[in-house]
Parts: sequence; C-alpha cells; structure tokens
Amino acid sequence: MAPDAEEPAEGCPQCGAPVRGGRAGCQRLFDEVLAREFGDYRYGREHRLMVDAYALQHPAEYMRSAKSYAAHLTGVYAALEGGGTAEVNRAVQKWLNGPQTFERPDHPGPRQRGGLTILHVHEAGEPEEHVRRVRAWARSTWEAWRGYHSVAKRWIEEATARPGVK
Repeated sequence: MAPDAEEPAEGCPQCGAPVRGGRAGCQRLFDEVLAREFGDYRYGREHRLMVDAYALQHPAEYMRSAKSYAAHLTGVYAALEGGGTAEVNRAVQKWLNGPQTFERPDHPGPRQRGGLTILHVHEAGEPEEHVRRVRAWARSTWEAWRGYHSVAKRWIEEATARPGVK
C-alpha cells in the first residue's frame, strides 16, 4: 500500500516510512510481510531478523519492557555482528527467562532509525530479493542504533557466560 500521486503519504511517526495511514499503515505493511513469510517458508528465512528490525524502528510499541528491549537489540546484533545466531538467541532467551534483573536504557533509541523501512521489504517480488531486502533494512537500522552496540554486546556476553551455555 505504497503512496500514490492522488493521496500523499502521512508517514509513520516511528520509522518515517512514507505510507498512507501513518503508524497504522506501517503496521499493516508489517502484517502483510508477516503473512507472506508464514505463507511461504522461502520468505521466512530471516523472519527473526525482520521482526527485530521492525521492533528497533518501533520501540514505543515493541521494546517497552527491559526484556523485549534486550531480546530485539541482541537479536539484531547476533544476526549481523556475531556468528551462531541460533545459539546466541537461545542463550539470550534462557538469560531473559531466568531470575534476571537489569535496567532498560532510559533513552528509547535513536531519533532517526535507519534509511530503510518495512516498505523496502514489502516491495520485494520474490524470496531471494525478500531476504536481501530484510538484511539491507536490518543493516541500515542497526547502523542507526550504533550507540547501543556495546549494550547489546554486553548483554550477549552476560547471557553466554552462564554455566551450561554455548
């Protein structure tokens, strides 16, 4: 549901996507991409990264608690910076599900959250293009969050340092 010449796009106030309907229009695009991924496994190869990137661009809704903040931030870090994404994500999940107390950063993240949005992924025409676009979007989003990379790294180190993890 990209904008057309007849009706100008409002834009999403969280990520800046030029979509009709503002935040609701952006959510609609995300829901359509989710449906595509669940409807055809070839599109779902980067599902976790897609969800985490969307969360980083919409922290007011998807990163309210310290645990969700940590899960999404470390998920993108693991996918783009670290090897062994599945192992890291499992370790973080165990760490978050345990008796863990930590502080969510007060700041909701960067004001500008990347040059690409869900609209970039939504426009993919086939599975390989979808995967490339998810990774490019996530990389753009992750770069915008560069001030938080050390937080993600520290949390992953804490999660993977627990006995019996790795």
